[in-house]
Amino acid sequence: MTAPDGSALVERLRALDSCAVSDALDAYGLSTVVLGPAPVWPVPRVVAGLVRTVTVGPRRSDRPAGHVAAAAVDISGPDDVLVIANDGRTDVSCWGGILSRAALARGIAGVVVDGACRDAAESAGLGLPVFARAVVPVSARGRVVQYAMDEPVRFGDITVRPGDYVIADGNGVAFVPGADAHRVIGFAERVVARETAMADAVAQGRPVAEVMHDSQFPTTEESGA
Repeated sequence: MTAPDGSALVERLRALDSCAVSDALDAYGLSTVVLGPAPVWPVPRVVAGLVRTVTVGPRRSDRPAGHVAAAAVDISGPDDVLVIANDGRTDVSCWGGILSRAALARGIAGVVVDGACRDAAESAGLGLPVFARAVVPVSARGRVVQYAMDEPVRFGDITVRPGDYVIADGNGVAFVPGADAHRVIGFAERVVARETAMADAVAQGRPVAEVMHDSQFPTTEESGA
């Protein structure tokens, strides 16, 4: 699923954090930070990759159905982050331990759920990053099913599309529209460089009120965007 230059952008994104990306999205007027999903275990690293979507909803019949997200796991790889849209439901899981094992075998970078998961301790033991709105013991089986994959989904108040990018860490989750990825990631890199210089200035005794003045932060005009 990786775009021609997608792997290079993913590597650059992994060197950032969600705060820098959020600042860059703000600079371009993009409101694609989602509130609520958090790591279900203390993930020690930044998780970033290309979005691979799964749409989940209530079971509509008694006919046998494939397990939620299983098909998506089977065709995903190291640059992919599974984004599971379950309309924010926190009363039923749509990700669990067996899926985490399969995702780890495929090298999937992580999982972000607009809803709940279960088997958090198992995901932690495997080292697979999972971000969700809640952890519950309730199984998906008989309650929710997969409706679609690799299609645009609603995640909270935003639309997320295959080919978008996502970054997730202890601060939260931010999506980067694919069409804006080059400029957003480039600006976020400038934010990180500037904040590194600010930290050095504070360490050298420069007044923080001066260091953190609005005039000290990068602008899109400076980047020519």
